[in-house]
Amino acid sequence: MSPWTSTAGVAPGASPWRSLWAAAGPLLLAGCSLGPHYHRPDVPPPSAWAGNPPSSEQAWPSAEWWRGYGSDRLNGLIEQAEQANDDLGAAVARVHEAEAQRKIAGAPLYPAANASATAIRQRALANGNYLTYSEFFPLVTASYEIDFWGKNRAALAAATATATASRYDRETVELTVLAGVAGTYFQALELRDRLSIAEANVASATQILNGLRLEAKVGTANALDVAQQETAVATLNAAIPPLQQQLRQATDTLAILIGAMPEQLDLSSGSLDDLRQPVVAPGLPSELLARRPDVANAEAQLVAANADMAVARAAFFPSITLTANGGYESSALAYVLRPAARVWSLSAGLTQPIFQGGALTGQSAFAKARYSELLSGYHKAVISAFGNVEDALAEVEHTTEQQRRQQQAVAEASRAFRFAQAQMRAGTINVLTLLNTQNALFTAQDGLAQVKFARLQASVDLYKALGGGWRQEMAQ
Repeated sequence: MSPWTSTAGVAPGASPWRSLWAAAGPLLLAGCSLGPHYHRPDVPPPSAWAGNPPSSEQAWPSAEWWRGYGSDRLNGLIEQAEQANDDLGAAVARVHEAEAQRKIAGAPLYPAANASATAIRQRALANGNYLTYSEFFPLVTASYEIDFWGKNRAALAAATATATASRYDRETVELTVLAGVAGTYFQALELRDRLSIAEANVASATQILNGLRLEAKVGTANALDVAQQETAVATLNAAIPPLQQQLRQATDTLAILIGAMPEQLDLSSGSLDDLRQPVVAPGLPSELLARRPDVANAEAQLVAANADMAVARAAFFPSITLTANGGYESSALAYVLRPAARVWSLSAGLTQPIFQGGALTGQSAFAKARYSELLSGYHKAVISAFGNVEDALAEVEHTTEQQRRQQQAVAEASRAFRFAQAQMRAGTINVLTLLNTQNALFTAQDGLAQVKFARLQASVDLYKALGGGWRQEMAQ
């Protein structure tokens, strides 16, 4: 190129571009992929659930499964968690990160073009004379790596699968957060109910104590009876602070889940008795894998690892790069775009790795080991999904029966306590018998509150095990 000339950009229809694509076309058509084709691992599902479902119907939860509990307060907490939970916000950000990485990975499949423009005014010695002249170099440079072995396509496939996995991870995080909100809210209501039971029992025991003290003054009760009842009142009082502490902790946990400060959350009202107990019916086991976002996430990671093996394998083979420069040359700016000043160049290069110190072999071995690791992870995710449903079905079944029996125990204990109070007033039993029946009633009532919570928590666990109404086609 003459020092008196300049270079400027050329249109895509010009001859250098036609030459570039003419050279690249046959190689592109002959390109091949070295990666193994992905096949989903075969993990046969069970033919039926081993546990007894709570309903004979084969169905799946609604996407808004929490509305089955009939609690407006829970609905509001769920809505707030969807908008403000920090773990969910981080998961959404990871989806955006993965989508950006997918765009980056796909860039090598397209030509890269750069434009530059240089203007030089200089004085130089030429043939014994000093000359002052200008140079104008507007230039467009394009390069393209032919994806003959499918390396760039495999890298894009891996990034796409990773982006898909991030979306499934976001769904998994959301399901975990919403189940956590429901379970923690139910736990807070349970602790409120247990506090109410404990306070009612303290009030009842205090009333009995006051009566005994009056009777002791007139000589119809002795000091031992009074002391025993004072012990009962103190014992019941001692059970209240731990429940208050647990309620405070549950409130704090729930506040974190909904993205609020603990002092902003008021749980001073509400009871487990205000909730409905929804019937959760599992669908067919063969459909479960398409209902669990964590299983879909494990498989998407496996797909990405399979593509990474193709990338690592293609790195052993040569890479072919085409480069083109096109523009115009002129020593005068006024003539720089004339056809006579048009110039271009086209080059092709081939690079074959020869010795990399074991880096390529190590990368290939790493990709294979990573795939094996994720294959085990996928298998574990599948069998864990079926195990989660079986555990939750058993939990629902047994807590339902346990609640029925505990309610019967409370009814019997209440009847016995009423009889004991009447007989105590009639003077046919001593205070020790009354204390025993009173303690049995308190224990039965407290146990019923715990069982009610366990049954509700079991239904939340079953909703979560069944994927919470999520379907794989929803994320595609």
